[in-house]
Amino acid sequence: MTRTRVFSGVKPTGNLTLGNYLGALRRWAEVDQHRADALFCVVDLHALTVDHDPARVRRLSRQAATLLLAAGLDPQLCTVFVQSHVDEHARLSYLLECVATDGEMRRMIQYKDKAPRERARGGSVRLSLLTYPVLMAADILAYGTNEVPVGEDQTQHVELSRDLAVRFNQRYGHTFVVPRATPPAVAARVMNLQDPVSKMGKSDDSGPGIVYLLDEPEVVRKKVMRAVTDSGQDVVYDREGRPGVANLLEILAACEGGDPEELSRGYDSYGALKKDTAEAVVEVLRPLQERHRELCADPSYVDGVLRDGARRAREMARPRVDAAYRAIGLLPA
Repeated sequence: MTRTRVFSGVKPTGNLTLGNYLGALRRWAEVDQHRADALFCVVDLHALTVDHDPARVRRLSRQAATLLLAAGLDPQLCTVFVQSHVDEHARLSYLLECVATDGEMRRMIQYKDKAPRERARGGSVRLSLLTYPVLMAADILAYGTNEVPVGEDQTQHVELSRDLAVRFNQRYGHTFVVPRATPPAVAARVMNLQDPVSKMGKSDDSGPGIVYLLDEPEVVRKKVMRAVTDSGQDVVYDREGRPGVANLLEILAACEGGDPEELSRGYDSYGALKKDTAEAVVEVLRPLQERHRELCADPSYVDGVLRDGARRAREMARPRVDAAYRAIGLLPA
């Protein structure tokens, strides 16, 4: 029986956060790599769509790969690799650009959000910012992926992958598996500690509302203790009306297991909730940080994992991408 194939990735545009870990990495390590033929990729080509520092991209790419392993991904169970090490991603991306339409690209939410910001900064909008969702589709389709574990903000990209797979198959013959998005059954939605209606995303700065995976314990405690709460003093779980308190309760529940609403009944002050949440985050990050230090002390191990992962990924992707080249009308080399 063929195992379900799962593909997911992290973009090295900022330091990975508590939100990345609780919302994705932990599930990959505890669930996905055990139940499926899983590939996890540092999608470094996606970091080139905006102005960037080459040295920083390299540093963050290696850090992200090391953190994937520190979070518990086992190269004996899954494939961990860097996108640019596998040529099939770029090869397939151009073919899919020949199937996608200009209108589809301009409707993508992230382009509509990011392009105006780039212009406002006085920069020019790179063509790759418009077309990178096609590269994302190539990432997925090259491997015959069945499932893409993503949050709500990425489902549009998986829908594009589905549309392009169906369109290619109809025009040129069946070549691609049509993937589906699989949001986690219980999403650990971690919000910014200083702006609890915004997601805790990767950032270029060391914002006080963002807990990074490599933050020292005292830094973590300080950020959580300074988290924005709400008017009133009672601890109530109300995501809409009391987002600050709800965020702390959800983080605590994600770290320790349990239900945010039930946890709220055990507190009569914000201070006690913040203290317990801070300690829970420190304890969740402790083994990850210890493993990260061990891996950093053995860079040849990480190099070997990425080299072997790229080789395996290449072997999986090449037959399908070669088939797509033939199907669309290109002469074989």
